[in-house]
Amino acid sequence: MGDEVRAHDWAATPLGPIGEWSAALRVTVQTVLNSKFPKCLLWGKSFTAIYNDAFRPILGDKPQPLGRSFAEIWSEAWDTLGPIIERALCGEATYIEDYPTPIHRHGYLEHAYFTFCYSPVHDEHGAIVGVIDTVVETTQRFVVERDLHSLAASLESEIALRTADRNRLWQLSTDLILVARLDGIIASINPAWSSVLGWEEKQLVGNYLLDLVHGDDLGDWKNAVAALREGTPMKRFESRLRHRDGSYRWINWTAVPGDGLINAVGRDFTAEKLQAQALQHTEELLRHSQKMEAVGQLTGGLAHDFNNLLGGIAGSLEMLETRVHQGRIDELGRYIAAGKNATQRAAALTHRLLAFSRRQTLDPRPTDINRLVSGMEELIRRTMGPKIQVEVVSNEALWTAFADTNQLENSLLNFCINARDAMPDGGTLTIETNNHSLDLGEAGERGLAPGEYVSLCVIDTGSGMPAEVIERAFDPFFTTKPTGQGTGLGLSMVYGFARQSGGQVRIVSEPGQGTTLCLYLPRHHGQPETIEEPAYAKPPQARQSEAILVIDDEPILRMLIVEILQEQGYCVLEAEDGPSGLAVIQSGAPIDLLITDVGLPGGLNGRQVADAARQQRPDLKVLFITGYAENAVIGSGQLDPGMQVLTKPFAMDAFVERISHFLKEPSH
Repeated sequence: MGDEVRAHDWAATPLGPIGEWSAALRVTVQTVLNSKFPKCLLWGKSFTAIYNDAFRPILGDKPQPLGRSFAEIWSEAWDTLGPIIERALCGEATYIEDYPTPIHRHGYLEHAYFTFCYSPVHDEHGAIVGVIDTVVETTQRFVVERDLHSLAASLESEIALRTADRNRLWQLSTDLILVARLDGIIASINPAWSSVLGWEEKQLVGNYLLDLVHGDDLGDWKNAVAALREGTPMKRFESRLRHRDGSYRWINWTAVPGDGLINAVGRDFTAEKLQAQALQHTEELLRHSQKMEAVGQLTGGLAHDFNNLLGGIAGSLEMLETRVHQGRIDELGRYIAAGKNATQRAAALTHRLLAFSRRQTLDPRPTDINRLVSGMEELIRRTMGPKIQVEVVSNEALWTAFADTNQLENSLLNFCINARDAMPDGGTLTIETNNHSLDLGEAGERGLAPGEYVSLCVIDTGSGMPAEVIERAFDPFFTTKPTGQGTGLGLSMVYGFARQSGGQVRIVSEPGQGTTLCLYLPRHHGQPETIEEPAYAKPPQARQSEAILVIDDEPILRMLIVEILQEQGYCVLEAEDGPSGLAVIQSGAPIDLLITDVGLPGGLNGRQVADAARQQRPDLKVLFITGYAENAVIGSGQLDPGMQVLTKPFAMDAFVERISHFLKEPSH
């Protein structure tokens, strides 16, 4: 329906061209189209109709209803519907259940029943400009319920005859005994329902059994009923039934079909279930306490490292200020270099922490791991030193993996450095790649889902690890190295990267027997990308017509971004939050690129602003700048066409170069 609304000739309707619609009309139409519930918008005094996909079946084969007056579409029922809609236009919302309505939609007049709500729609000034019809057709349910009530008397006598020979067991059993029709209507229950669930027979017979089932268990019950209709007995399936006092009891059911009915016996095992849940809760508390111990290590190490880095940055700035006042500008370079170095180290530490928490920004691509290893082989050999022999064993038929190349390089280097430190007297380091098709058992051993994976393993002949070290190897800030020789974030970073990529890391080691570290990544069915480094002939220059809107709530960063872009010749607009940025976009000012932080104050985040801007400007390019990528904003590491992401902090020259080449790319 969204496509049909956009393609419709609205200039021929009272609403006018779609480009001239008011903000209230646009927002209301979008709300209607996005709803999974049947909805129809009646706009203005003409009652011009715009509806969603869920509403279409209600219309039947009515000719070309989109954009017509609601009064014309439902002329056969207007005498009854018109007064209700007029009340909504006066500000009175109306909710009516099972409302009888004559409708002509399949070539003949039929009597249908609907449950609906007519709600007034207000514009930005508070004036009522339309009505939303939210409706569900209840014809089938209404007719079925009416027919069921008429059959109740005959059912009672029929069920009495069928249960005469089972009356003794029926009366004495402490388990729930149920006879129900295949459509779920309760035909008969035994007295245990009263003692277990508090319901008397007259309160349940003739009603739907599913009305008593807990909402989370409805799917299981529907599947069970479907199987019973096919003649398949159901054994030991669990569900919760509502007690008369509003609580729920866990019932273990066995059911068989027979004579067109469902015959079931249920045992109340609520006490056993609660005991099992209490045990599970205790286990979760234990796991949580273990996790909090790791968090304690994380915060302690984080405070220590960041205090050192902030001290370096603050000290460099103070020395810069002192030397400027003294006029000794020839010494400024080393303080600037010291501050930049501390900033880069702080950014690297932040990225490692984000990797452990699985909130880093990844750019996964189809990757040839053999090619990646080959490209790093010389670096690894130099890093290992002359005492360690490096061997590469590559599977020539290696599948393509799907992973972030930079993080994969970091992971491989981290593995190799750990192996080097485990072989102080020299040894052999082997890098091995392979393919794996893991069934349920093999995948479970590795903590993975069944499927196809590519592995990258680093094998050393070093000192090995005891079991207690392996168990804590991925904990943040855990290290066996002497103080000052390791942060303990290396393997935790690799673990976070692997899990965020849909893979896993595995350690196999024994003291004195060396160590094998394997990284498993999901297979990509396709060819790896060919990455070519762009050759920039000269520094990028802005075209005079290029305009950029910058939205960021951090005033210092926003000031720096605006100034550096203006120095490059761009026309720059700025905003401090989502609503003010959206106002600039809606003002009609020319904008070639939107640069926005992801987390913004004012009720609109960066992704919401970008999506709203794309509604008005479909070809607008968007660059998100963020300290981390939230799945709700980016979505599984993927961005819409014409959108890119840049992680803070970033170097200003790289930032300007990124923008220049982004603007030159063709619009999506």
